[in-house]
Amino acid sequence: MNLSQALLHALHQHGAREIFGIPGDFILAFFRQVETTAILPMFTLSHEPGVGFAADAAARYHTRLGVAAVTYGAGALNMVNAVASSYAEKVPLVVISGAPGAAERRSGYLLHHQAKTLDSQLAIFREITCDQVVLDDAARAPADIARVLASCLAHSRPVYIELPRDMVLMPCAPVPHLAPPAAQPRALAACTEAILARLAQARAPLLLVGVEIRRYGIEHKVARLAQLLNIPVATTFMGRGLLADTDVALLGTYLGVAGPAALSAAVEQSDALFMLGVIVSDTNFGASGKTIDLHASIHAHDGAVSMGYQVYPAIPLEALVDALLEHGQRIGTQASALAPPAYPHDLPRDAAPIAPRDIARAVNDVLAAHPGLPLAADIGDCLFTALDIAHTALVAPGYYATMGYGVPAGLGLQAGGAGRPVILVGDGAFQMTGWELGNCQRYGWDPIVIVFNNCSWEMLRAFEPGAGFTDLSDWHFADMAAALGGNGCRVTTRAGLGAALDAALARRGRFELIEVMIPRGVVSDTLERFVKGVRRLQQSIPAPLALARSRELEPVL
Repeated sequence: MNLSQALLHALHQHGAREIFGIPGDFILAFFRQVETTAILPMFTLSHEPGVGFAADAAARYHTRLGVAAVTYGAGALNMVNAVASSYAEKVPLVVISGAPGAAERRSGYLLHHQAKTLDSQLAIFREITCDQVVLDDAARAPADIARVLASCLAHSRPVYIELPRDMVLMPCAPVPHLAPPAAQPRALAACTEAILARLAQARAPLLLVGVEIRRYGIEHKVARLAQLLNIPVATTFMGRGLLADTDVALLGTYLGVAGPAALSAAVEQSDALFMLGVIVSDTNFGASGKTIDLHASIHAHDGAVSMGYQVYPAIPLEALVDALLEHGQRIGTQASALAPPAYPHDLPRDAAPIAPRDIARAVNDVLAAHPGLPLAADIGDCLFTALDIAHTALVAPGYYATMGYGVPAGLGLQAGGAGRPVILVGDGAFQMTGWELGNCQRYGWDPIVIVFNNCSWEMLRAFEPGAGFTDLSDWHFADMAAALGGNGCRVTTRAGLGAALDAALARRGRFELIEVMIPRGVVSDTLERFVKGVRRLQQSIPAPLALARSRELEPVL
């Protein structure tokens, strides 16, 4: 067995099921090994950001390792933004980069793709990965690979593997599988007892779930816990789509001032807010109408639990949920004045112009007839529109908020076996990565892509009305679909939107691009409430604090 084969077998044994990549000279030998061994299938895309986003989405949706393989320098550094997004949003992504061999490093020449030093790339990736290794010693490689892959799964964050091209075929032993870290039994018991006591004493306990329960594959356990405790359950903005295939009656998604007032009040006034796997970010809490006292909450996140000023370190999330299931009991009644949200259906098929709310209604109609279709959404009003779509599996960069995620993420979903995805993307983001659709014809992918085209970065315009720099040209995306191997149509009315979706669903084998023309200034109801709420918050606090609050919210844009 050579080093490449050992690495590929280890990836498969740790849960990876595909590799996304772009070839380059420093990684050609590894790609040849991927192709000839067929241990994992390889899907090549057109631009490294798309590679990273596709691997990220496959990892998010399937709760397993995502793998992105690129060349040294120009390839890996081109993927930094995508990997940073995975780090911020806790996605277990394995980055494999080719690299110069030992003889090249000793040549004394500056090597092509080199930035400052030959180790600059490694230094950069140290900032956005939780573990790193350079495979320059075949004898040490099995232990190093085992450590890095174990870190990726334990922390649910990206790791970096640098593979010098002269090491690809070196003889190598198999990679061992390290056991995941276990909680200290006495600490886990004390933490569990404290949480259950706190919930039992509360007047209005509430379970708020976040993305970590998906990352660690424990959604069904959390659903059982919610039913056992019998307390209200809501998701965070980043957690939209969680518990979609369970029997939990969710109150909805907490959006602060942008969400339903009753739901926001329930979260903000809870005297025992149990945040399970929640990332405390501005997108989750920056628009809160009432500042949530984190010291008065129970927060289980990032391998630790905090309650007040008490911190229980080294408590893995799954171990905590298992202990709560073993020792928990009915605490309260789930019945309350809050009812789970109802999502609008039955798109009127008339000659009226299309608003984002009409797209939500149209997709709800699609999901009613074809349940289980996964959603991939880019950032912007398409993501706010997704909040009005029936609760279904969703991948989106809700916290890091990078543009360009939606299309390659949808391709990653279908490549990973998720089924035919529906992709929601704005015209600005489509300009960045929409061209990855041209790869569908090689692999038989056929996503349904809905482009929100208002010839504008409309979410930015909502915060800066009248600004000229938010204008975009009309690129006529639908006209380009045929050249990329798909079907395209442009619609301007609700009747046209409904007919286009009917036609797209009736066809298979080619991607379907529906370019929805939306009048400028028309945004989703949720985004409109969000903008109004943020402005109201800014007006209610002193100017310096208002400026600070607005800066906190900039990543949402």
